[in-house]
Amino acid sequence: MRNLSFRGDYGGLPEPGGEADALVDGHGVLMGWSPGATRLLGFTANEVLGRSAAELLHRRTDAADLAWPLETNSAVRLGPVALQHRNGVPVEAEVWVRPLSSATGERIWLLQAGGVELTRAHDLGQALLNGLFTDSPFLIDVFDTQLRFVAQNEAQRRAGLFRDTEFAGRTMRDMAPAGLLDLDAFEARQRQVLETGKAQINTEVAGGMVAGGPPREFVWSESILPLTDRSGKTIALAHVVSDVTQQARSRERLALVNDASTRIGSTLDVSRTAQELADFAVPHLADFAYVNLLDSVFSGEEPVSGQTPEAMSLRRVAHRSVLRDREEGEFGGVAMGDIDVFATLPGSPFTEALAHGEPVLLGWDELRATLAVFDPDRAALGHELGVHSWLLVPMFARGTVLGTAVFVRFRNPRQFEVDDVMLAQELVARAGVCVDNASRYSRERTTALALQRSLLPQRLPSPGAVDAASRYLPASGHAGLGGDWFDVIPLSGARVALVVGDVVGHDLQSAVTMGRLRTAVRTLADLDLPPDELLAHLDDQMNRFLDERGDQGPQAFEAPGATCLYAIYDPVSRCCVMARAGHPPPAVVSTDGRVDFVELPGGPPLGLGGVVFESCEIKLDDGELLVLYTDGLVESRQQDLETGLERLRETLSCMPSSAGPEEACNILIRELLPAQQQDDMALLVGRTQGLPANCHVTWNFDADEQLVAQARALTTQQLERWGLEEEAFITELIVSELLTNAIRYGAEPISVRLIRSQNLICEVSDGSSTSPHVRQAQETDEGGRGLYLVSQLTQNWGTRYGVQGKTIWAEQALPS
Repeated sequence: MRNLSFRGDYGGLPEPGGEADALVDGHGVLMGWSPGATRLLGFTANEVLGRSAAELLHRRTDAADLAWPLETNSAVRLGPVALQHRNGVPVEAEVWVRPLSSATGERIWLLQAGGVELTRAHDLGQALLNGLFTDSPFLIDVFDTQLRFVAQNEAQRRAGLFRDTEFAGRTMRDMAPAGLLDLDAFEARQRQVLETGKAQINTEVAGGMVAGGPPREFVWSESILPLTDRSGKTIALAHVVSDVTQQARSRERLALVNDASTRIGSTLDVSRTAQELADFAVPHLADFAYVNLLDSVFSGEEPVSGQTPEAMSLRRVAHRSVLRDREEGEFGGVAMGDIDVFATLPGSPFTEALAHGEPVLLGWDELRATLAVFDPDRAALGHELGVHSWLLVPMFARGTVLGTAVFVRFRNPRQFEVDDVMLAQELVARAGVCVDNASRYSRERTTALALQRSLLPQRLPSPGAVDAASRYLPASGHAGLGGDWFDVIPLSGARVALVVGDVVGHDLQSAVTMGRLRTAVRTLADLDLPPDELLAHLDDQMNRFLDERGDQGPQAFEAPGATCLYAIYDPVSRCCVMARAGHPPPAVVSTDGRVDFVELPGGPPLGLGGVVFESCEIKLDDGELLVLYTDGLVESRQQDLETGLERLRETLSCMPSSAGPEEACNILIRELLPAQQQDDMALLVGRTQGLPANCHVTWNFDADEQLVAQARALTTQQLERWGLEEEAFITELIVSELLTNAIRYGAEPISVRLIRSQNLICEVSDGSSTSPHVRQAQETDEGGRGLYLVSQLTQNWGTRYGVQGKTIWAEQALPS
């Protein structure tokens, strides 16, 4: 066959027995014909035997080129060859020629032919076997039913686990290096596949190996496949393995990062956040971890950029170790809260990491050499523990240094790798953001609390008429800001104003509005306005506050509302006049324990405009408690106002009769407020004490200037009774000047009242509403110096207006 191509010495059959067989003698004459040949070409044995084999070639093939005998002593593969079918149609086939010997020793040839499809299946099978057992990157083993090795592919041999070792006939238990995998579990999986005939696909198996170096951990994806014969019986197992260590590590790191996002930074507390980082790192990442932070982080100061590492003080704030019994001194020797001196030394790994912003990874030899210079004691401890890997990661936020985190391994046999460094950086970066947020929150909360404290009374005045105590508690979960406030304002005539107010909200706007309202109330109180008029002016002021906000989009319609209760107690008459604007009613606790809520017209909240408020007057006996509060004390999402008022009544009724304002405040907060209150709360409790009859005196006079001398005499006599002879001269002068003005410029009725309380008070009233003014008299003026003298001789003076006329008052300080 000169022109028919030989395709190598394959020798293999497309299928055992072949598809078509024929025998040819040494001259190329057919001497044997199989049924398969009849099925392939359509000729029977009688039709072809004795004919030349060349006649079976398709006529387009040059039969003359076929020459016998073939000059080959081995099996060859011809083709593809176009054979002639009985019906004249060419049949494409692959032909194998095998030399044989007859019984007489004559050379004969066996021709085996197969259709192209069968040949392609044969080639595909060969390619598949080559791919799996020669070129495949997967590690493939074949085991018999006794779990003994039958075959391994080239990848398994290249992996080096069984290199230069005879594996056939031996089990994995005989061959596997120590620690490679859990052999009991592996054999159990093999037996399960043998028994059930069901494959186990992609089982992740962890293991390790020591190959002349540090231990390494692996994760394999394992599939065990049953190999069956034609009857379906399992006759062997294929074990396919791929290394998925990197994928498993990536999934593990991703899971750790996701877990860290929920476990690190659970609170806005700097120390707690740092401890959460250390707790999470051990044992997931390290055997020991500690965190050092700058002092500025704790104090809430704004981080300073550009600061040199040597000038930074790193303070130990958190640590965690797998060795709990030695945790306090574990590879660091620094107590909680102390400065880590090693971290502040010039040239140390800490200063290098902070200067360059990059992590520092040291093996034990490098770490020992570093510690020998900077901290020999720590080097000895590291040697004792068997430290072999040390990782330092600087902590930054918003481009500024916050501190450092250190991770140490001594029990985990694996050294820190590149992936571990990346994971540590991710954890520290997340913790850094949380630490920065906590530090900023502390700074903002400190500022907010300072603002809140500055807007509320730092201490209550101590007027003799009212013994008062107060409490303010912000809502839980807020920055200490709120709109509730209270105040005690001394007024003229020994009177006292008690105020409680509430601006809706828990933000800076509410606190600022509260501060402005409190200032407005104090200003209006200085005018000695009655409660209903004061609230009317306060309502106007609130409207001005809202107008100042202007058009700010949707938030313009969310301006805070406000409520207020204003009460004035007069210790001379023992009367209390009060009015409220949308505020809960005050409670009065009598000396016999009876509790009553004052029936006071509610009025609308402040800010509606054009509202007329109504006042109410009640009598308060000495020793009675007046309780003023905001709705945070009695109302919440779980409790309506009526229920809260009833609880307030019950609590006040059960108080000891001897309870004073301070004790009353403590009892009310303890009994009525939950641990996590939803609204801020202001509470003001005052115990009233009227002035005895011998502490005040009133005289009425006609509009006659000759009566001024009588008034001076009465004043002197009264001061002698009170033992205030030293104040007689000034007081006479004050009475003389004020009474003379009332007689000259006022109208009847005219009266003079002296009050002795904490101060000595002189009041002159008349029926005129004209307002007096202090003026600077010229040297040539004969008069006009009366009020000027009064202002110079007294501690304070002023004018208040009543239903009829006005009262000019002046206060003198009394010796303690």
